[in-house]
Amino acid sequence: MSLSLPADPPRSRSLTGVLTQSVAAMEGASDWFAPARSVIVFLVDGLGAHNLAARRGHARFLSAAGGRRDVARTVFPSTTAAALTSLLTGVDPGVHGIVGYRTRIPGTLIASNQLHGWETDGLDPHSWQRHEPLFAALADRAFVVSKPTYTGTGFTEATLRGAAFFPADDLDERVAIAADLAARHPGSLTYLYAPELDTAGHRDGWESDRWTDALERIDGAARRLVEAVDPRTGVLVTADHGMVDVPAHKHVLLREGDRLLEGVALIGGEPRMLHLYAEDASAHAVAAAWKEGEAGRAWVMTREEAISAGLFGAVDDEVRPRIGDVLIAARGRFAYYDDREADKRPQRMVGQHGSLTDEERTVPLLRLGAFA
Repeated sequence: MSLSLPADPPRSRSLTGVLTQSVAAMEGASDWFAPARSVIVFLVDGLGAHNLAARRGHARFLSAAGGRRDVARTVFPSTTAAALTSLLTGVDPGVHGIVGYRTRIPGTLIASNQLHGWETDGLDPHSWQRHEPLFAALADRAFVVSKPTYTGTGFTEATLRGAAFFPADDLDERVAIAADLAARHPGSLTYLYAPELDTAGHRDGWESDRWTDALERIDGAARRLVEAVDPRTGVLVTADHGMVDVPAHKHVLLREGDRLLEGVALIGGEPRMLHLYAEDASAHAVAAAWKEGEAGRAWVMTREEAISAGLFGAVDDEVRPRIGDVLIAARGRFAYYDDREADKRPQRMVGQHGSLTDEERTVPLLRLGAFA
């Protein structure tokens, strides 16, 4: 049976290839980018191409830098942990093993948070993330400029080891540091990370004034970055995912006694892309119940259907059990919550992502500086 999944646009570029092509550009061998002396990749967490287009009047510098074709496709699930790991390793989630926001540690009933579980659940950043980060091979030519809170975390070690880390809370200070590093270190790759837009979107929604204010700050920062760099430096502005706003009346609350929970031992993922881990021999029944009840609001897939469709790329045997027995990817403006959880704070989140829609999976890939 066909899943009727959204198709990637012909000749679309994958976020997974951005850093690999950036390194190649410094050797004059990129298929995507012009030659560059150094490269800065400015990753704006949560900036979808559709979000940017809808607010282009508040981001005139970025909007003028590219058109409808200056985009990339992020991975599935369209979530930060999976997408950034693919960007920073150059391989798909089925290879590096970060296949969602929360995924089951095989052999346990723990759905570990893939951004913070390194500290809370004992995930080993050198083995749970299964592929060598690209920065590890760049020796003293790799730099990360990010917020201090990410210094030395398990996720940072898993995805950015090998790079020198430069922390700064203020976005403008991060921009200045990145420009200076690129100027002083020819042949270097600098990863400049901005989480501010994503934070505003999750809290108030991407259609909020707070998100628009954050976008204006990002736009100004990108302009100042390009003004500050040597003209031989290539600058890329991209993102890990886009965002959709989900109002409270579109929440699907899973409560005790719900038929959709029968046979489900553990729920992972996130509200717009659930990993359902079934009790023994219950996967077929769980999939059937969800397909019968939720096919109008979500793409419902078994693990094997998702793998066969190539959603995770090639999937290594060690990674397979981390993927839910059944996957629930929201179609419209819906989000699924396990209402049995005592902590209701996640239900206050407005802006969301993780699913297969174009709004969530299409991100800007804007070429500036030497790449313009």
